[in-house]
Formats: sequence, C-alpha cells, structure tokens
Amino acid sequence: MTPFDVAKSYLGTKEVAGRADNPRIMAMYASVGHDWVEHDEVAWCAAFVGHCLEKAGIRSTRKLNARSYLAFGEQVAITEAREGDIVVFERGSSSWQGHVAFFVKATAHQIEALGGNQSNGVTIARYPRTRLLGIRRPVGAASNPKPLLSVVQQRLKELGYHEVGAVDGRFGPRVRAAILAFKADNGLPLTPDMDVAFAEALEKAPSREIAPARATGRPDGSRIVTAANTQIATGAIGLVGVAASAIAPAVETAERAKDVTERTVGLLNLTEWAGPLLPWIGVVIFAVVIFFAWQARSARIEDFRTGRTP
Repeated sequence: MTPFDVAKSYLGTKEVAGRADNPRIMAMYASVGHDWVEHDEVAWCAAFVGHCLEKAGIRSTRKLNARSYLAFGEQVAITEAREGDIVVFERGSSSWQGHVAFFVKATAHQIEALGGNQSNGVTIARYPRTRLLGIRRPVGAASNPKPLLSVVQQRLKELGYHEVGAVDGRFGPRVRAAILAFKADNGLPLTPDMDVAFAEALEKAPSREIAPARATGRPDGSRIVTAANTQIATGAIGLVGVAASAIAPAVETAERAKDVTERTVGLLNLTEWAGPLLPWIGVVIFAVVIFFAWQARSARIEDFRTGRTP
C-alpha cells in the first residue's frame, strides 16, 4: 500500500465542529510524534502527509511544518511529477508558512492535490501553479515500503517475536500479531501502526522475556515430540531384541529387522561375507532411528523453550 493509497482512504475525513475532536485526525498527530496536540484545529496538513508516509512504511519528516517537506526525498520537476508525489505550496505572507499535500495532476495553470486540512478536511483541491514551492519524492528504495517492513520483521524476530513469520516484506496477520505483541510488552498503544513510538521502541527494546515455566517446559500435545518418543521407544526395543534377544516382546521385532536386512544383503549378493554381521547391521539401523528421533525431539523442545514455536 503506497502513501497515496493510504491518503485516498481518508477522503471525506473532517474536523469536528466545536470542542470535540476527530480521533482519526488526532491519531495523525500522534503517528508522527506529536501526541501533545490537543485539538484537531491545529494545522494538520503536514501531520496528514507524515501519517500516510509512516503508515506505508516510509519515514516522514515527523514535523508539523509543511515546508519541512522541501528537504524531503528528492526534487522532481513538475513535468515529471506523478500521482502521489509530495507538493509544497506557499501559504500566507510569512516565509515559514506553507501547505503540503499529495500531487494528483497538473493543468496549465493549476495543480490538483489530495491533502488534509483542506477546507477543514481531507479533500482534493486545486492550487495556482504560481504558489508551488516544490515537488518531492521519497529517495530510491524508500519509496517501496517492503524494504523497511523487512527490516521490522527481522528486528522483531531477533527480539524473540517469532510469530512474525518469514522475513518477506509483506504485512499479513502474523506481522500484525507480532507488532501487537511487541507493543503490549513495551507499553505502547495496541494498534498495528508502525508509528514513531513503535520505531523508537523497536530500536532500543531488549529481547523478549520468556516465562520461567516456558523456559523449562515442554510443548504439550506436540505431534513431533509424541512421534519422536514412539520412534525412540521402538528403536530401543529393537536394539535390545537384535543385540541380546533377551526381551520376549522384542524378538519378533528383531526377527523382522533381521529378515529385512537379509533380503537387502541377498539382493546385493553379499550374503556370504555379510551374514555374520547381520545382527550388528540391525543394531546400527535401530541406533540411527533413535539418534534422529532424539534430534527431532530435542529441536522441537528447544524451539518451544526459546519461543520460536507455540
């Protein structure tokens, strides 16, 4: 989802008349680091553009000054402008005042822009080309949210939020769950937005704590552990049966192993010299089964204790 896609989703959003405030607009201030703003009457065109950029995974200027976007990204000529570029206009008589929005299209004398705080809402409005101060575009790969999202995914995984899944640059249910889990652990508002507070916390946060009961426990009902235990038990019985034939229930198992081994050896015309080794070949077979089953069981328990899997 591009910043322009995000911006379009807000079309029709308006300030609330009177003392009340539109929570969607208030969230825009917060998403760029200005949660101190108390009312939606405070100029919010830069907050809107910044919010759309941040929500798409692109770092904004994180300022409420519209002209701060004159130093954002790279400059674009008006003849090369495309939908979703950032346009900055003059406003008022002061050198610091301005208005920032997303470019829609240009005519000979006007520029259409989708922005916030346009007639107290998110609309598409027209401005004279003579008021244009500049057109900017995110630099290089930063215009694609995937690289940043991949960094977020990798960082969450490093911190122990393995529910994030594969590092693929895609925002899906698993990424959402990991972000919410991280925010819950770090006292942040429980929204899936990758806002300023989230980015700063992600950079400084310690690794996820693992509950003592989990760190020393085992995954209940794990099919991998159950299957591994069964294979280990079967292998142990087979080992005893082949090596000593001392346990009655294992004799049949040992004979089956011996029969399979004999057939294999016979097919390879190795009966004469391999015959005396058949019991020991059976021992090796069962030992290998036990070894790999034990490895699978240990890996599953380790993944559980470190939080990699449920």
